[in-house]
Amino acid sequence: MTEDERDAAAYAADIGAARDRLIAFASGCSEAQWRAAPLDGDPRPVAVVVDHVADSYEYLAGFIRQILAGQAAEVTGELVDDLNAEHAAAAAAVNQADAAEHLRRSGAAISELIASLSADELAAGDGRVLLFAQIAIRHADNHRTDIETALAAQGLRRV
Repeated sequence: MTEDERDAAAYAADIGAARDRLIAFASGCSEAQWRAAPLDGDPRPVAVVVDHVADSYEYLAGFIRQILAGQAAEVTGELVDDLNAEHAAAAAAVNQADAAEHLRRSGAAISELIASLSADELAAGDGRVLLFAQIAIRHADNHRTDIETALAAQGLRRV
Protein backbone atom coordinates (compact mmCIF):
# COMPACT_ATOMS: atom_id res chain seq x y z
CA MET A 1 0.00 0.00 0.00
CA THR A 2 1.42 3.38 -0.98
CA GLU A 3 1.17 6.58 1.04
CA ASP A 4 -1.56 7.77 -1.35
CA GLU A 5 -3.65 4.65 -0.71
CA ARG A 6 -3.53 4.80 3.08
CA ASP A 7 -6.55 6.02 4.94
CA ALA A 8 -6.82 7.96 8.17
CA ALA A 9 -7.35 4.80 10.20
CA ALA A 10 -3.99 3.43 9.03
CA TYR A 11 -2.19 6.60 10.12
CA ALA A 12 -4.01 6.52 13.46
CA ALA A 13 -2.98 2.89 13.98
CA ASP A 14 0.64 3.76 13.21
CA ILE A 15 0.57 6.59 15.75
CA GLY A 16 -0.76 4.17 18.36
CA ALA A 17 1.86 1.56 17.52
CA ALA A 18 4.74 4.05 17.73
CA ARG A 19 3.36 5.37 21.01
CA ASP A 20 3.12 1.82 22.38
CA ARG A 21 6.74 1.11 21.42
CA LEU A 22 7.82 4.23 23.30
CA ILE A 23 5.75 3.25 26.34
CA ALA A 24 7.32 -0.22 26.33
CA PHE A 25 10.78 1.30 26.08
CA ALA A 26 10.13 3.80 28.88
CA SER A 27 8.61 1.16 31.13
CA GLY A 28 11.77 -0.92 30.81
CA CYS A 29 14.19 1.84 31.77
CA SER A 30 16.10 1.61 35.02
CA GLU A 31 16.12 4.69 37.24
CA ALA A 32 19.65 5.49 35.99
CA GLN A 33 18.52 5.28 32.38
CA TRP A 34 15.37 7.29 33.08
CA ARG A 35 17.36 10.15 34.62
CA ALA A 36 20.29 10.02 32.15
CA ALA A 37 20.67 12.71 29.49
CA PRO A 38 22.37 10.59 26.81
CA LEU A 39 21.67 12.67 23.69
CA ASP A 40 24.54 14.81 22.45
CA GLY A 41 23.54 18.46 22.47
CA ASP A 42 20.29 17.78 24.35
CA PRO A 43 20.43 18.34 28.11
CA ARG A 44 17.03 16.75 28.71
CA PRO A 45 16.94 13.44 30.57
CA VAL A 46 15.18 10.45 29.02
CA ALA A 47 12.22 11.18 31.30
CA VAL A 48 11.66 14.62 29.81
CA VAL A 49 12.19 13.47 26.21
CA VAL A 50 9.66 10.66 26.61
CA ASP A 51 7.09 12.99 28.16
CA HIS A 52 7.90 15.57 25.46
CA VAL A 53 6.50 13.15 22.86
CA ALA A 54 3.23 13.03 24.79
CA ASP A 55 3.21 16.82 24.97
CA SER A 56 3.91 17.10 21.24
CA TYR A 57 0.87 14.92 20.47
CA GLU A 58 -1.20 17.61 22.17
CA TYR A 59 0.19 20.54 20.22
CA LEU A 60 0.14 18.60 16.94
CA ALA A 61 -3.55 17.84 17.53
CA GLY A 62 -4.10 21.53 18.23
CA PHE A 63 -2.45 22.50 14.94
CA ILE A 64 -4.62 19.94 13.11
CA ARG A 65 -7.79 21.31 14.71
CA GLN A 66 -6.80 24.84 13.69
CA ILE A 67 -6.34 23.78 10.09
CA LEU A 68 -9.62 21.86 10.05
CA ALA A 69 -11.37 24.95 11.43
CA GLY A 70 -10.01 26.97 8.52
CA GLN A 71 -7.55 28.88 10.67
CA ALA A 72 -3.93 29.49 9.86
CA ALA A 73 -1.74 27.23 11.96
CA GLU A 74 1.48 29.19 12.05
CA VAL A 75 4.06 26.59 13.00
CA THR A 76 7.63 27.81 13.14
CA GLY A 77 10.83 26.40 14.51
CA GLU A 78 10.80 29.15 17.11
CA LEU A 79 7.28 28.22 18.25
CA VAL A 80 8.21 24.54 18.56
CA ASP A 81 11.43 25.43 20.42
CA ASP A 82 9.41 27.58 22.84
CA LEU A 83 6.86 24.79 23.41
CA ASN A 84 9.67 22.32 24.02
CA ALA A 85 11.46 24.65 26.45
CA GLU A 86 8.26 25.27 28.41
CA HIS A 87 7.64 21.55 28.58
CA ALA A 88 11.20 20.73 29.68
CA ALA A 89 10.91 23.15 32.60
CA ALA A 90 7.53 21.76 33.66
CA ALA A 91 8.41 18.06 33.27
CA ALA A 92 11.80 17.90 34.97
CA ALA A 93 10.62 15.49 37.67
CA VAL A 94 8.23 13.33 35.61
CA ASN A 95 8.20 9.66 36.63
CA GLN A 96 7.74 6.64 34.38
CA ALA A 97 4.12 5.97 35.34
CA ASP A 98 3.07 9.57 34.73
CA ALA A 99 4.92 9.77 31.41
CA ALA A 100 3.36 6.49 30.26
CA GLU A 101 -0.10 7.71 31.22
CA HIS A 102 0.50 11.02 29.45
CA LEU A 103 1.59 9.09 26.33
CA ARG A 104 -1.49 6.84 26.51
CA ARG A 105 -3.89 9.76 26.94
CA SER A 106 -2.44 12.19 24.40
CA GLY A 107 -1.56 9.44 21.93
CA ALA A 108 -5.11 8.09 22.07
CA ALA A 109 -6.52 11.58 21.57
CA ILE A 110 -4.47 12.32 18.45
CA SER A 111 -5.07 8.81 17.10
CA GLU A 112 -8.83 9.26 17.53
CA LEU A 113 -8.67 12.66 15.87
CA ILE A 114 -6.74 11.30 12.88
CA ALA A 115 -8.96 8.21 12.59
CA SER A 116 -12.06 10.42 12.40
CA LEU A 117 -10.83 12.35 9.36
CA SER A 118 -12.10 12.00 5.84
CA ALA A 119 -9.62 11.82 2.96
CA ASP A 120 -10.28 15.50 2.23
CA GLU A 121 -9.68 16.47 5.86
CA LEU A 122 -6.47 14.43 5.95
CA ALA A 123 -5.31 16.42 2.90
CA ALA A 124 -6.38 19.78 4.39
CA GLY A 125 -4.03 22.70 4.73
CA ASP A 126 -2.20 21.76 1.53
CA GLY A 127 -1.30 18.40 3.07
CA ARG A 128 -0.25 19.77 6.45
CA VAL A 129 -2.77 17.64 8.37
CA LEU A 130 -1.26 14.52 6.82
CA LEU A 131 2.23 15.85 7.52
CA PHE A 132 1.37 16.35 11.21
CA ALA A 133 0.01 12.78 11.36
CA GLN A 134 3.25 11.49 9.86
CA ILE A 135 5.29 13.56 12.30
CA ALA A 136 3.32 12.05 15.20
CA ILE A 137 4.32 8.59 13.98
CA ARG A 138 8.01 9.36 13.37
CA HIS A 139 8.50 11.52 16.44
CA ALA A 140 7.98 8.71 18.96
CA ASP A 141 10.09 6.21 17.02
CA ASN A 142 12.89 8.67 16.29
CA HIS A 143 13.27 9.71 19.91
CA ARG A 144 13.08 6.09 21.11
CA THR A 145 15.75 4.82 18.71
CA ASP A 146 18.01 7.83 19.34
CA ILE A 147 17.79 7.28 23.10
CA GLU A 148 18.35 3.51 22.82
CA THR A 149 21.44 4.09 20.69
CA ALA A 150 22.81 6.79 23.00
CA LEU A 151 22.21 4.74 26.14
CA ALA A 152 23.99 1.76 24.61
CA ALA A 153 26.92 3.94 23.53
CA GLN A 154 27.26 5.19 27.10
CA GLY A 155 27.13 1.71 28.56
CA LEU A 156 23.65 2.23 29.99
CA ARG A 157 22.09 -0.64 28.06
CA ARG A 158 18.49 -1.48 28.71
CA VAL A 159 17.80 -4.60 30.74
